[in-house]
Amino acid sequence: MSDAPVETSERTMHIGELAERTGLSLRTIRHYDEVGILPATARTEGGFRVYTEDDLERLMVIRRMKPLGFTLEEMTDLLAVLDALQEERDDARTAELRRRLAAFRDTAMERRDKMVDTLARADEFIDVLTKY
Repeated sequence: MSDAPVETSERTMHIGELAERTGLSLRTIRHYDEVGILPATARTEGGFRVYTEDDLERLMVIRRMKPLGFTLEEMTDLLAVLDALQEERDDARTAELRRRLAAFRDTAMERRDKMVDTLARADEFIDVLTKY
């Protein structure tokens, strides 16, 4: 196996562009690479991370999970489900993956509802402060 950089015909970007397009810090993206939920698609000869549009989409899923309090383990599990759904051809396995995806959706909806309640309480508090 060669140590040469991976060639891809898809448009690529360096970590700075990925950070700019997602609104996440370089440090956060590097962390996601280190923990394995967003490994760079390739590296340049100089060792710089190279990402694709698919990586961008994956990072946006991660970014959207973050405010809902999903752990890195939960993010890893969900990404594995999404990856498997793209490749799975067995109907029984696909049904199981969709069931797991639905559980993530239910959890996300519950967490979102809690955030809406918290936001409503914050708005009430701001209204109280505005009266004075």
